[in-house]
Amino acid sequence: MSLKVALLFCNYGPYHLARIEGFFNAVQSYQWKVCGIELARSETEYPWQTEISRLPFPIYPVLPDRRIEQVSFLTLVKSLYQLLNRVQPDVIAISGYARPAMLAALLWCRWQHKPTILFSETTEADFVRSSWKEHLKRSLISQYQAALVGGQPQKRYLMQLGMKEESISLGYNVVGNATFHPNHILTLPKPFQKPYFLTINRFVHKKNLPSVISAYAAYRQITVDKSWDLVLCGDGELRSLLEKQIQDLGLASYIHLPGFLQQNEQLPYFAHAGCFIHASTHDQWGLVVNEAMAAGLPVLVSNRCGCFEDLVIEGVNGFGFDPENPQALTNLMLKMSSGELDLNKLGQASLNHIQKFSPDYLAQGLTKAVHHVLNHT
Repeated sequence: MSLKVALLFCNYGPYHLARIEGFFNAVQSYQWKVCGIELARSETEYPWQTEISRLPFPIYPVLPDRRIEQVSFLTLVKSLYQLLNRVQPDVIAISGYARPAMLAALLWCRWQHKPTILFSETTEADFVRSSWKEHLKRSLISQYQAALVGGQPQKRYLMQLGMKEESISLGYNVVGNATFHPNHILTLPKPFQKPYFLTINRFVHKKNLPSVISAYAAYRQITVDKSWDLVLCGDGELRSLLEKQIQDLGLASYIHLPGFLQQNEQLPYFAHAGCFIHASTHDQWGLVVNEAMAAGLPVLVSNRCGCFEDLVIEGVNGFGFDPENPQALTNLMLKMSSGELDLNKLGQASLNHIQKFSPDYLAQGLTKAVHHVLNHT
């Protein structure tokens, strides 16, 4: 059956490319045509730089030469509809429903009688929920014929919103694991000679970085000259606040801020870190945890992150903690750097566990979702 399946994202960053490539490779036997659609080649929030011209499948930008933020909603939707009318996919997998443009794509599908698959990483605990909003969301969710979600909390939430369990597949939240494999990155030069804890985040409130710095300050008071350093990769609106906090605590020599890094620039930091920390107060998933595990790192992950239930095996590949309790993170930093734990064993457990969460896993789940919508349309 000649079927054209489109995957719609805001813009194709490195892990989006890994996902669509995994799906493309998996469905060659079906002779399906796979294409990507992105709202723009770039956006301010995630300034990825990716090359799409040499792929074995097309990716169509709605806005090829402008950022999403540079155009009005009406202009974006008009261009999106023109592209959809030209490409005419038979099935569209749509990334979320928070952006109005994604809802506009859903509306186009309803008009054209095209089945839709929802890509969702939302959990019930992401935000405080109100009954009227949840009622509206139930009506919205009913417009999708299937969904692909990251893990168990995401699946439970969609079922709570009325989607049937048989309509939901797993495997959405994956990255290109092979890119981060220790065999490929350990030969990269060390960014620092001292051991260090690593975080990679946007510098925004929900990432909880002031608390990470406070926890590290308390950790350093205890360990003094035996301390690991702390590396905060990323950038964003809170940068000046974080810099001031670091200066006020006298930690400028021990906390490093390399800035926003493209994926290839992050690899040396993953390669030589002692432990990865993700401390968000809420996070729908936290793909950077996938990347850290694919690099063979032990992980300390907030128990409010959407990935926590599926990715962290307590005491085996890392530990969870309450993000509102800096002392809990301090204690885990002390444990990780004490020499009492076999960090290589924890890191190997991370590497082993994340192999399930691969582009192949997404491909299996998305293929299942496509078959489901074809059988129920």
